[in-house]
Amino acid sequence: MLYKEGYVYHIKDEYFEKVNDNMPMQNKENGTYRPTFYCLKDEKTSLLWMVPLSSRVDKFRAIHDKQAKKYGRCLTIVLGEFDGKSAAFLLQNMFPVTEYYLDHIHTRNNNPVPVKHSIHSEISTNMKRLRQLHARGRKVVFPDITRLEKIMLQELNDSHTFQDNEASPDPFYSEPNRKQLEKAARQIADGQIVTKTIEELKEMEQHGGNDDMPGGNML
Repeated sequence: MLYKEGYVYHIKDEYFEKVNDNMPMQNKENGTYRPTFYCLKDEKTSLLWMVPLSSRVDKFRAIHDKQAKKYGRCLTIVLGEFDGKSAAFLLQNMFPVTEYYLDHIHTRNNNPVPVKHSIHSEISTNMKRLRQLHARGRKVVFPDITRLEKIMLQELNDSHTFQDNEASPDPFYSEPNRKQLEKAARQIADGQIVTKTIEELKEMEQHGGNDDMPGGNML
């Protein structure tokens, strides 16, 4: 599905099977709970960075306050509200995905539930800082986001390569060749002899429709 900024998503089980990493929060917790993830897009790579939400606010508030006291602020946990309830946004467990792995947007009464702009801004600022620290070699989050990012970028690149190949026109059906083929069809319909053999046509296909190949013009 297509990503829309400012909302929370559920992701496919297929992602966790693909990356084989137990550090990102799994889709099933205690066999019943399906976590939700706030989603931010990296415009440079087009990857989506998922931030798990937790309702266990008291637990993560204690961690948040401890880090804030020690470092002056806490980058890895953002405390706030979502869908009318207190929530902890866990940047400490963030990880990248492609749009393919978005399963559906979180809704209430069939309406997508937005995240408050103030929370969005804090998450965005903290994530940028955490990724800068990570790039300098600091261990700031639990998942191996370098490995996960490589997997997702490779998948994204493979997808684009496949799409490019699918969109590439077959040189055998280029405009000059199309006209020659139409002429051959007319000659066949009129009972005339087409001078090119199948083997010569195949050779022309291999040369991308070059009329200068041995044997002269097609007809």
